[in-house]
Order: sequence, then C-alpha cells, then structure tokens
Amino acid sequence: MSGRSQTAQMLGSLLVAAAIVVVAIVIVTSRFGATSAAERELQENRLELQEERLEERRERLEERLDERERD
Repeated sequence: MSGRSQTAQMLGSLLVAAAIVVVAIVIVTSRFGATSAAERELQENRLELQEERLEERRERLEERLDERERD
C-alpha cells in the first residue's frame, strides 16, 4: 500500500470511530437525559409519593364499597 492510501484509510477509520462515539452519546443522553443524580432522585421520590397516594385512594374506595355492601 502506498503512503497516501494508508493515510486515507487511517482518516476514514478515525471518522467512522468518531461517528460511532457521537451516535452512542446521542443515544445515551436521549434515553437517560442529561439530568443530574439529584434530579433523578427527586423524580423517583415524586413517583413513589404518587404511587402511595394512589394506593391510599384505592384502599379508601375499597373500604367504602365494603361498607355499602354490608348496608
């Protein structure tokens, strides 16, 4: 191989590698977002609180239905 073809091949390989890195970064940040750990923890806490509230509502509704069935 000539020096020019090796250089062209090396540049092509570097460009492909850079493109792969860019695509990987885009996929990861789009999937997980650029949020900090504190923001993620806050989101998780909000979700847990929401789930707890829904569970409490469901339990109250079941209790009311049970009371109506007994009456």
